[in-house]
Amino acid sequence: MEVVLLHGLLLLLPLALLLYCYSATVQYFCKVAFFNCWIVTLATLLSPLAALRGRSVENMKLLRAALLPLKHIYGIKMQVRGSEHLKIKEPFVIVCNHQASLDLLGMVEVIPERCVPIAKKELLYLGTVGWACWLSGIIFIDRRRRAEAIDVISRTARTMLRDNLRILVFPEGTRNQKRSMLPFKRGAFHLAVQAQVPIFPMVISPYWDFFSSKEKRFTSGTCSIQILPRVETQGLTPEDVPQLAESVWQAMADVLTRMAAAGPGHRHCAGAAGDTASPGGQQGTTRTSN
Repeated sequence: MEVVLLHGLLLLLPLALLLYCYSATVQYFCKVAFFNCWIVTLATLLSPLAALRGRSVENMKLLRAALLPLKHIYGIKMQVRGSEHLKIKEPFVIVCNHQASLDLLGMVEVIPERCVPIAKKELLYLGTVGWACWLSGIIFIDRRRRAEAIDVISRTARTMLRDNLRILVFPEGTRNQKRSMLPFKRGAFHLAVQAQVPIFPMVISPYWDFFSSKEKRFTSGTCSIQILPRVETQGLTPEDVPQLAESVWQAMADVLTRMAAAGPGHRHCAGAAGDTASPGGQQGTTRTSN
């Protein structure tokens, strides 16, 4: 019986390889499955090591090291412009558009030291992945419970000032692969205003050229990331939050539109054309990571 099963598997292997080579849909599901398995496996392996330190933002370095190899495995070239804006010692908030799980690759490409994301609370219950995220100091928020979410924002504002933390937020609140960003939820902006810290908008270029969950397509390609100059919140109050969120959304939407129109390989130039001068008048520099 075992011999029959072995022969059956040997006969199926060439068929599976053939399907993988010639079917974009099969490639898509295989690559997505590998992506998820990689994250679960590395979370399981690294969590005991992180647990030795306890819950700490320093464990984000382990999480980042676990995710960085994926860009090489998938053949995704990263072009980053404006990363010098993040080289400041004070706390700040990063706001970024949210398209897919691949955003994790962009996040770890630019995330500065002592920076943690805010994530939906459901992630906490995903076994070893949730445990690894908790150990890394990731902040969990239940968006369905407004009072609890407001309390988390208030506590986070105090913590980032006390511990010199940087916070990354996806203000769209959900994945969005459409050609325009969703309206921003205001939690990130309330956080920045409460803590009186600057905001750095970050725009990740569309993945349409190499990734689409709708079309079941996942190939190699180029991803451009543009970090815009700081947006000050000093002196702003909660009443200013709606206008602040709208102005940041518009600045990011303009860059995203230019990136989409420029096409792969030219998106960093498109982002540069839309740069707002920083306080020092310096333009952003570009680095490419293969």
